[in-house]
Amino acid sequence: MRFEQLDLNLLVALDILLEEQNITRSAERLHLSQSATSGILSRLRAFFEDDLLVQIGKKMQPTPFALELQEPIAGVLATVRGSIIGKKANNPEQSERHFKIVATDYVVQVLLRHVVVAVAKLAPNVTFEFMSPFAHEINVLSKGGADMTIAPEVAMLDIYSCAPLTTDELVCIADINNKLVDDVLTLEQFSSLGHVSVGYARTSHLSIEHWLFEQMEITRRVEILTNDFSTMIYTLLNTNRIAILPQHFAETHAQREFFKIVKLPFETPPLKEIMMWHPTLENDPMHRWLRQKIIESAAKFN
Repeated sequence: MRFEQLDLNLLVALDILLEEQNITRSAERLHLSQSATSGILSRLRAFFEDDLLVQIGKKMQPTPFALELQEPIAGVLATVRGSIIGKKANNPEQSERHFKIVATDYVVQVLLRHVVVAVAKLAPNVTFEFMSPFAHEINVLSKGGADMTIAPEVAMLDIYSCAPLTTDELVCIADINNKLVDDVLTLEQFSSLGHVSVGYARTSHLSIEHWLFEQMEITRRVEILTNDFSTMIYTLLNTNRIAILPQHFAETHAQREFFKIVKLPFETPPLKEIMMWHPTLENDPMHRWLRQKIIESAAKFN
């Protein structure tokens, strides 16, 4: 279909090309050959009179004009999927939707693992892709690269629709054989012992660091920075390091009896997780159906 000389099918391809910035991966998602995908890029370049993607070394970099196009194109396609095509796809039993959710391994293991079990029974053809927040910024929603993000409340952005999900407490863990740590940690121990920490988002800022420094005026010695809570656990085993992580996640893994949960020497604010999605998906029937399943699962968590 053409609209003012533009083949609208090319917008779908451009959206994927700008997201992947790679011909091979884009071709796989478009179910086309690499040569056909390169041909589409050539047609797009001719229409927009811009290179759009430029090969620099082994990577393709979007031009400034392409970056300007990325968000409005993603928004248009999200509107079409949610408000037009989505109106037809409101039967979970027959739906073949593929949902992309940005979430930490903590959220997946504690909350979403129950959701996928429930969805498999009601919508057997629905598939999921869990994307790490350490590789994708929150604004991936505005670019149409994900259907929703589940993140701490502090990461909430007013431009997105949202719903509260879970509340958890923070605890400290140490190796089961760590002789320097008893059941209760002192503030001096907390500051002097080495820490393993989880960086949040591509910028790798420490998710709890701001609160410790600004509110409590507490310092800690971070010796290892990881991209997920599971790795955090394994990198403190057989060492005297400690780490802070959500209580439900700690209790789930503590059943293996290779680390102990220790009370922190100070009170911490609750860890509140929220679900965010782009407003264009607000009335998408299947998206709304999945959101409700996640909210129902979160109610059992609390």
